[in-house]
Amino acid sequence: MGPLGRGSVIGALVVTALAMVIIPVAARRGRRDWLEIGYAAVHTNLLLLSIAMAAMMSALVTHDFSVGYVAQVGSRATPLLYTIISLWGALEGSILLWGWVLAFYAAAVLSINKHREGNLVPYALAVLMGVMLFFGILLVGPANPFGVVSPVPADGPGPNPLLQNHWLMAVHPPLLYMGYVGMAVPFAFAIGAMLAGEVRQDAWMQLVRRWMLVSWAFLGAAIIAGMWWSYEVLGWGGYWAWDPVENASLMPWLTATAYLHSAMVQERRGMLRLWNVNLVAGTFVLTILGTFLTRSGIISSVHAFTTGTIGYYFLAFIAVVMLFTLVMVAGNSDLLKTEGKLDSAASRETVFLLNNLLLTAFTFTVLVGTLYPLIAEAVRGVKVSVGEPFFDRMSLPLLVLLLFLMGVGPALPWRRTPEGTLGSRLGVPVVGAVLALAIAVLLGRREPWALIAFACIGYALAATLREFATGSAARRAAHGESWPLAFARLVGSNPRRHGGYVAHIGIFLVAIGIAASGGGRLEREGTLARGETLTVGDHTVRLREVYGLQEPQRYVIGARLEVLGADGATIDTLSPRMNFYTSSDQPVPTPDVRSTWSGDLYANLQTFRNDGTTATVKIISEPLVGWIWLGGAVVVFGALIGMLAPRKRLAAEAS
Repeated sequence: MGPLGRGSVIGALVVTALAMVIIPVAARRGRRDWLEIGYAAVHTNLLLLSIAMAAMMSALVTHDFSVGYVAQVGSRATPLLYTIISLWGALEGSILLWGWVLAFYAAAVLSINKHREGNLVPYALAVLMGVMLFFGILLVGPANPFGVVSPVPADGPGPNPLLQNHWLMAVHPPLLYMGYVGMAVPFAFAIGAMLAGEVRQDAWMQLVRRWMLVSWAFLGAAIIAGMWWSYEVLGWGGYWAWDPVENASLMPWLTATAYLHSAMVQERRGMLRLWNVNLVAGTFVLTILGTFLTRSGIISSVHAFTTGTIGYYFLAFIAVVMLFTLVMVAGNSDLLKTEGKLDSAASRETVFLLNNLLLTAFTFTVLVGTLYPLIAEAVRGVKVSVGEPFFDRMSLPLLVLLLFLMGVGPALPWRRTPEGTLGSRLGVPVVGAVLALAIAVLLGRREPWALIAFACIGYALAATLREFATGSAARRAAHGESWPLAFARLVGSNPRRHGGYVAHIGIFLVAIGIAASGGGRLEREGTLARGETLTVGDHTVRLREVYGLQEPQRYVIGARLEVLGADGATIDTLSPRMNFYTSSDQPVPTPDVRSTWSGDLYANLQTFRNDGTTATVKIISEPLVGWIWLGGAVVVFGALIGMLAPRKRLAAEAS
């Protein structure tokens, strides 16, 4: 499989270079025959990289240790699922997957927009092929996954033990790649619009918004899945540690969120053209920066890969992208001038502008906190730590203000608010704020920021639900529809707007889960003999036994804990474990979690006696953690609604 995969990767690099050159030349000269050759090269690139992916997958599954990547991550003892997902368990395989996903996106862009008039699509494809060329160079050079191993080892070490502990590792990385790589498409259309001289037209904005929404949804789902994986696997009972790699995925999601809001201002009022182009380009650069952080070896993280000189390639690529973008923006400065202006402070576009400023400030805060230790060490030679207190202190005010604006925005109209209506528009949702604040106090929350956060969540949620209620009531009055039918047709009449509201509700659920679990967490650690109990809050657990188990790829020591009800009867069982791998000197803990709508009971095995008579366990009670995962699903569902075209547009396209 090695020669087949290697030849496919080299062939893909050649056809990528061909497409990158011939497509813009053909578009500029109006040569349709040349353009078809370039388009064929785009599809051929996908075909060749698909062959390379199939070759690598076959080599992994058949344990072909003559292939360098298989010798690095493969093992005959590893179960099939983890053998397959080891494809993205190390640097070379992850770059191969990245290239394949990018080739898929490029082919999808071509297939969907092949017959669109003008030069926007050809130039956008040329930009995508330029990005593809960079990853092709990596696959042929420093990240070659098909290197030859001689002599061929009889077995390999297997994938990183942390990647073999939970099924979410089959979900989180692919979602992350679909989000990260997808950000190249909006960037390509933005640059393509400037190359084609179409930056003042609305066509490129519509294309960018759709592809940005797709990538934003994938990246958001990846972030939530990554939080869930961290919570379920790492054993510390948390889900976000402001790890540099976590931050690397958050930053482009924030700037993409800002763009999705500011794009509406440009479409409605002709404002923020330059700002939007910079947001699109900045989002793409942040995805490449995140890739650099995880694959250059300059940071220490459970998410990061450490290897050779590939970081220099990424730094050079980031510099080229930024320089090229600056040149393009400067050359199109006249076309990027703003037409509209703010008519009133009490308007939806003003709220969106404030939203963008806060999201940008949040992104900058995370960027500084992530990069400052690296810069300080490089310049001054000293190690500096920027931890959770810095991020919490700097981000909490911004997040609370963002939650408040999410309630104000839907309540205000475009351009200006009619006189005498501002109070009623902004005053009614205060009922939700008061109710949420009362619930927070009843739950025992006393921290000022937590109480303010709950109040803002209640305000924003009430304002959003009012939009659905008033719209559905108007349809019922006009058409005599039932509530469910009126609601469904309301959403269908403007899925972009109402999908955004659904996504907002998902954000509120996530915020509730974070605010509740952050301050309501209780934990206790104790050493138990068989039959002894440990109580945390309203939860009591009893150690039944300590057991050992040999699995194909590891040896397991586990503690079986009985969860007791108020009457002392067993209502559930938890089995936290320690997994011992031959490739690791340290055991990998695997906690067990009992989840309900009101919160989680989290158990982690700390230590144990070899004779199995006692075990030290940590028990954590965390309220409403599951609302974070639920909220993430609602956000993605809202994005899916927003991708739909309204009925009027579908009818127009059909005619």
